[in-house]
Amino acid sequence: MYGVYEPSPSEWVREQVEAYENSGGTEGNTLRDTGLPVIIVTSLGAKSKKVRKTPLMRVTENGSYALVASQGGAPTHPQWYYNIVANPESVMIQDGPERFEVSVRKVDGEERTQWWERAVTAFPPYAEYQLKTDRQIPVFVATRRP
Repeated sequence: MYGVYEPSPSEWVREQVEAYENSGGTEGNTLRDTGLPVIIVTSLGAKSKKVRKTPLMRVTENGSYALVASQGGAPTHPQWYYNIVANPESVMIQDGPERFEVSVRKVDGEERTQWWERAVTAFPPYAEYQLKTDRQIPVFVATRRP
């Protein structure tokens, strides 16, 4: 991945990414005080081409990961959504101490339904977030590259 890392403008995101990476995934690895696990998704800015890092809920099945663009049920997609759409082959995941490149694709139909159900099981507030917005919350599947 190329580009210069630009930390998030959000303080809690910056602090979580820093704790996660500096500890090799042993700290900052849950969503605040929920105890629910997160991963760090590294993407390339759609316009800036700067490296961006985002903590997302850990939703996994058979070695693949769901990346849920919920933004807490906001009416717009999170910025990382546009980064991944623009640069789907420039994405990395850190899950605990392990970092790896992934290929990412947006899922629809029955496949999205299955991944959405997994996501809601892993993080029940996703269901509430969907009720708060008119947009269908996008779901991507990230698969480790060989």
